[in-house]
Formats: sequence, structure tokens, C-alpha cells
Amino acid sequence: MDGINEMLSQITVLEMVVKGLIIGIVASAPMGPVGVLCVQRTLNKGRAYGLITGLGAAMSDILYALLTGYGLSFLYDFVHNGTAVYWMQLIGATIMFIFGVHTYRSNPMQNARNVSRNKSSLLRNCITGFFITLSNPMIILLFMALFTPFKFVLPEQTLLNQFVGYFSIFCGAMMWWAFITYVVNKLRRRFDVRGICIINKVIGAAVMIGSFAGAILIATGVVSLH
Repeated sequence: MDGINEMLSQITVLEMVVKGLIIGIVASAPMGPVGVLCVQRTLNKGRAYGLITGLGAAMSDILYALLTGYGLSFLYDFVHNGTAVYWMQLIGATIMFIFGVHTYRSNPMQNARNVSRNKSSLLRNCITGFFITLSNPMIILLFMALFTPFKFVLPEQTLLNQFVGYFSIFCGAMMWWAFITYVVNKLRRRFDVRGICIINKVIGAAVMIGSFAGAILIATGVVSLH
């Protein structure tokens, strides 16, 4: 019996890891101001500067994820109401669809800051990435849209599971920044404003398709995470 319980515990932890990685990647992928800044610094200063900018953004994301997670925990009883869960899942899918439309239509270069070619310290690059992301509290809505269908970090989960979940969000975010800086660094001679816009549109389209499909599955009862 102890072996079975240990196996179930490991499955739960693995489930939190997978959910956290997905949430971290999806939350970081849209090319907002910090994404453009990461690309610019990778092109102008080198991959390390782009990656450290992403690190700052990931640290800010974790703060917003914690605020969202513990805020939703106060609504635990509400979240366990079947009708409430159904509508919250649909609302979450709708928010994600709107977010995808906004990402697809937005110009990621519009709010980008001019980046000097002078190599400032890595710490300064990390701090700017942190505060640029922190200046966008709308990220909370994105985390709410992601946390609700995944039933992410609920009160009955152990502190270990909660820690693993939030740490996985951070790891997922860093996986994205490592990937995007690697691609930009490898294609630096062919990477320009048009390349950034294409990435943004692909991400926006993927979010729209995924959220629309999810809404249909939830509405028809094919998928229910309650």
C-alpha cells in the first residue's frame, strides 16, 4: 500500500511539473515589450544578455503567478462548484482567445525601447527585464485563464507540490527564453523586425486556435476538468 501511495504521489508531482512547464511557456511566449527587448539584446550584445533579460521577466512572472494562485485558493469552494467550474473554464478560454487576437494584431516593436550597443552589466539587464514585465499587471488575467482549466495549485495539495508547480512555471519560462535566444543567435544575420512580427503572429494564431478548440470541447462536454 505504501508503494502505491508513493507511486501516486510521484504521478501527482509529475503532473504539476508538466502543467507548470506548459503555463510558463505559454505565459512567456507572446512577444511583448520584454520579448522584443530580449531579441534586441541578443542581436546587439549577445545571447547571454538576452537570456538574462528573460531571467528577469521569469522572476516577475513568478510573482504574478503566486498572487494569482493564492488569490484563487480563497475561491476554493467556489471553484469546486460544477456550474461555476464550467463557466470559469469558458471564461478562461475566452480570455485566452482575446489574448491571442491581441497578440496576433499587436506590433511588438511599437513599445520596444531603443537598446544601446554599450554592454551594460548583466545585473542591470536582468533588473530591466524584471520591471518591464512587472509593469504589466494584466499578466494576472493570463495566469487566471491558465490556472482555472488546469486546476493548478489548490489548497489540498502539499507544499512540495505547490513548490514544484511554481518552480516548473519558472523553468517553463526559462525554457522559452533559452529557445528564443538560441534561435535569434543562430539566425542573427537573417533576423529582423519582420522575423519578430512573424513569431508574434504564429504565437497569436496558435493561442487563438487552441483556446477556440478548448472552448468547443468544454461547451460540448467532451472535456471537463472538474
